[in-house]
Amino acid sequence: MFNDLSFLGWHDGLAEELPDLPGGVTPARVARVDRGAAEVIAADGTHQARFGARVRRAAAADPLELPCVGDWVALARLDLSSSNGGHYELAEVLPRRTAFVRGGVSRDSRGGLSGDGQGQVLAANVDVVFVAEPSMHATPPEGLRGVVPPGKHSADLGRIERLVALAWESGARPVVLVTKADLFDQGLDDLLADVAAAVPGVDVHPVCSLTGDGVDLVRAHLGPSGTAVVLGPSGAGKSTLVNALAGAEVMETQQVRAADGRGRHTTVHRQLIPLPGGGLVIDTPGIRRVGLYEMSEGVDLVFSDIEELAEGCRFSDCRHQSEPGCAVLAAVESGELPERRLESWNRLQREAAWMARRTDARLRAEQTRKWKTIHKQMRGMSRP
Repeated sequence: MFNDLSFLGWHDGLAEELPDLPGGVTPARVARVDRGAAEVIAADGTHQARFGARVRRAAAADPLELPCVGDWVALARLDLSSSNGGHYELAEVLPRRTAFVRGGVSRDSRGGLSGDGQGQVLAANVDVVFVAEPSMHATPPEGLRGVVPPGKHSADLGRIERLVALAWESGARPVVLVTKADLFDQGLDDLLADVAAAVPGVDVHPVCSLTGDGVDLVRAHLGPSGTAVVLGPSGAGKSTLVNALAGAEVMETQQVRAADGRGRHTTVHRQLIPLPGGGLVIDTPGIRRVGLYEMSEGVDLVFSDIEELAEGCRFSDCRHQSEPGCAVLAAVESGELPERRLESWNRLQREAAWMARRTDARLRAEQTRKWKTIHKQMRGMSRP
């Protein structure tokens, strides 16, 4: 029955998760989410489906339950007499295999962390997270192509580390793409080496979507039915890469600015794109700030080099700040470990700990409100 959905990544295990509702259900995958409704792809085509009561209640209780791009869902038919074949309601979101979740964290006016402790799912059921970072230099001269001095680039290594940590935490496999690689005739190897050192064990590929260089290598990460999401800042060439993978202009793009060679913000929503020959990719708007959310191993995996060095510290609870016998500080002093890398590790560790405390406080507050409501109802029932 569901073989036609195999190109979207459907498998037999998902069929077991479908709810048993009166009138039956239709499986589909979310391609785009609008307010209170979603564009979904089913075996018989694309449909608009409004959120059902069960979905709205679940999302009101927990924002992470809100349907997102990549979700598998069960549709219930609402109007069998409609001339267009019937309208659907999004009755239930099936359990997610992976989920890329960002936390609501920002910097306040005093430089501290602020946020509500809640998360947002950017993409679900993805196999690969492509972290796109543009290979731009700090002060690009006029002409741009082929004039980048060796070693001069402005790749945001801290942003790459953050996104890769979240990718590991999602359950998907991260891959870093250094886009617009055609802007480097010299110094590209140094840039790739710096990026690779920031994400040990992660594949790093240079890509030029306009010429097609590296696109086939990116495509190979998807396989016949894999799903990928492309994340990165505005102007990183994410939509251009999606168009190159699709072999057609499926996402709108804009020309780079002549002054500095940077791209303009184009994509305004997340969109699931089926690719010719199999596989799917989710294009996303540019990301300005991404907070960590309920981290367990993501940060440790990104900073596996620091974790290995820490095994040589004198104290098992060493914080790598000023403790005697700290192997990590010794590696910084010797030049084995860049100081920037330790600073980034400290920053993400502090944020992850802050987010965990914030989330615990929010959950405790919700539990308190719940019991207050129950006690109030019980008092009302006991009155004569």
